[in-house]
Amino acid sequence: MKIKLLISTLSILIFLNIFGQNPTGFQPKFKKSNKTTHKIKSGQKYTFGYLEVLENRQNPNSGTIEIPVYIFKSRSENPKKDPIIYTVGGPGSTTMPTAQYMNYYKYLDDRDFILVEQRGNYYAKPHLDCPEWSQAIYESNQPNFDMANYEVLFEQSAKSCKERLEKQGIDLNGYNTNEIASDINDLVNVLEIDEYNLLTISYSTKIAQVLMRDYPDKIRSVVMDSPLPLEVNYDEESVQNLLESITTLLSDCENDKECNSAYPNLKNRFFEYLKEKTANPLKVEIKNPKSEKIETFFLKGEDLITVFTSTTTESVPNIPFEINKLLNNDLSSVEDKLKNLFQEPGIGAGLGMRLSVWCAEENPFNSLEKIEAETTNYPEVKGLSPAVFDNEVCKIWGVKKVSEIENKAVKSDIPVLFISGEYDNETPVKWAKSMTVNFTNSYHLIFKGWKHTPTTNWSNQCAMISANEFFNNPVEKPNTDCFGQIGSPEFITE
Repeated sequence: MKIKLLISTLSILIFLNIFGQNPTGFQPKFKKSNKTTHKIKSGQKYTFGYLEVLENRQNPNSGTIEIPVYIFKSRSENPKKDPIIYTVGGPGSTTMPTAQYMNYYKYLDDRDFILVEQRGNYYAKPHLDCPEWSQAIYESNQPNFDMANYEVLFEQSAKSCKERLEKQGIDLNGYNTNEIASDINDLVNVLEIDEYNLLTISYSTKIAQVLMRDYPDKIRSVVMDSPLPLEVNYDEESVQNLLESITTLLSDCENDKECNSAYPNLKNRFFEYLKEKTANPLKVEIKNPKSEKIETFFLKGEDLITVFTSTTTESVPNIPFEINKLLNNDLSSVEDKLKNLFQEPGIGAGLGMRLSVWCAEENPFNSLEKIEAETTNYPEVKGLSPAVFDNEVCKIWGVKKVSEIENKAVKSDIPVLFISGEYDNETPVKWAKSMTVNFTNSYHLIFKGWKHTPTTNWSNQCAMISANEFFNNPVEKPNTDCFGQIGSPEFITE
C-alpha cells in the first residue's frame, strides 16, 4: 500500500456564498467585523475585517469573494510606519490560526503585523474544501484497498469535488498565485499603506516573487523562509531532494563520533533496508482501534521513508535512533503511525485551492518523462511518485494554464533575506542559493540541523529573531547571537 500525507482533521465550516454580478466600476473594499475567526488574547490591539475583491480579475462578469484580514497593532509606543504582511504556505493552508499567538511574535515589538488569508482557504468566503479527496486518501490507506483502483479513485474524487464547487458558482480559474498577489496589492492600496514588508514561507514565497515582479513600488523588504523559486518544476525533482536531504543528515551522523558509534554505517544500512523492503515488503500487523480486528499492512521503501519525512526540526535528533529501531525490527513507531490511518477523513480543507494552483502553475510545466524517471530511478523508494497531483487529475480539474512568465525567474534589487533549513527536503537549500543570483540585494541564512520553515520553529525562535532584525535593517545580513550558537544536532544515542 501507499501511505499518503494525511489531511488534518478540521471541524466543518459552514459558509455563505457571496457571489453576485460584478458591479460596474467595482473597487476593492475592506469591511471591519466584530466576529473574528479566533479568540485573541486580552490586551492585544487589532482590527479584523474582510477584504472584498473580484474572484477572477480576468473575467469581466466576475463575482466577488471575501478574504479575512487581521491588522495587529505594534507593542511599541512609536512603531515603525512600514508594517509586515504575512501569509503562510500551502497552497491550501490557512493563515488565520496564527492570530491566536501574536504574543509570541517578535515582529510586533517594532511594527504592525498583518495576517492575510489566501483566497479559497479555510476562513475565506468561499472556502474550496474537497472532502471527496480526503475520503479517497482514507480509502486508499486501508489495508484491504486494491491498488489497481488507485488512479480511478482519485480521478473520481477530483471530478466530484470540481462539480460540487462549480455548482456553488465558484470559478476555479480565479484561484492562483497571481490572484493572491493582486489581493495583497489591493489590500495595501485600500489600507493606504505607503510602504510595507513581506514575510512569506514555503509556497507563499511564490506570492512574494509575483508581488516583487508585478507590484514592486511599495515593497521595502522581503523575508522568504524556505523559498520555492518560480522557475523550479517542483514535481520533477522532489524524490531526488528527499534522498539528498536524508543523505546529508545520515552523513552528519557518521561524522559525529557518538552517533556513528551508536549506529555504525547507518546510511548504507538504511538505504539497503529500503531497497530490500521495496522488493520484499515489510509485513506489519496491528489492531484496528475501531473494530479491534487485526489488520495487515505491507510496507515498501516509499512508505518507510516517512521515518524522515514525518519529522519536524524538534524531532531531528531522534531520526537516527528511530531508523535504528526500524532496522532492528522494533516496529512500535511504525505501528503508531499506521493506527492514525483509521482516523475518519477530514473535510479536505483548502484542497480545491491546492488543486487549482498546482494544476494551473506546476503541472503544465512538468516533463512527464522526468516525472516517470523520478518514480523509477531510485531503488530505495521505487514507485514513489514525485507528482503532487497526477496529470490525469489535473486534466479533470481543467483550470487554464498560466502564462509562461509564471515559470520564469524573477529578478529584483529589493532587499531579501532567504532562510533555509539544512535538512529541508521540500524546499532544499540549493533553491535559495540559486535565487541569490537574481536578487542582487539578498542574504541567505542556513540553519544547521533544521528542517522546513525555520521561522515557525517554536522551540527555538532564532530564525524569527533573525527575520525581525532584517526587517529593522534590510541593508545588512542579520548577525544574531543565537544563529552563531546553532551547530549540528546532538543526535539521541540511547
